[in-house]
Amino acid sequence: MPYLRPMRVKRVSAFQTDMSWNDGHLSAYPSWYLRENCPCASCVEEFTGRRLIRQGGIAADLERVNVEPVGNYALRFEWNDGHSTGIYTFDFLRQICPCAECLPEGFPEPASTAAPSGSFDA
Repeated sequence: MPYLRPMRVKRVSAFQTDMSWNDGHLSAYPSWYLRENCPCASCVEEFTGRRLIRQGGIAADLERVNVEPVGNYALRFEWNDGHSTGIYTFDFLRQICPCAECLPEGFPEPASTAAPSGSFDA
């Protein structure tokens, strides 16, 4: 199988990024979904791999502000909540593709509004 990489990254809107892959696959990523799956050390516990952002913790109205390539292997997104430290490798982006083929059980609905800054689940 060839090395998977996006051939085109398209900002459909501040709320969605589409990618067409070199194997012909198409992925449409909602901004909240990418942010909720951020792989950075602030969002994933370093030693256990446990996600530190609770499912449903990112609001549907989160906006992508910017995206830039990281070498020839990843993308770095910047969000309107100020977060920008996640490096999303192409392999990781393909693993979390939310299309019906890749994620047949579907993905959870986003939060209608985000939890206030500093809040946590007890």
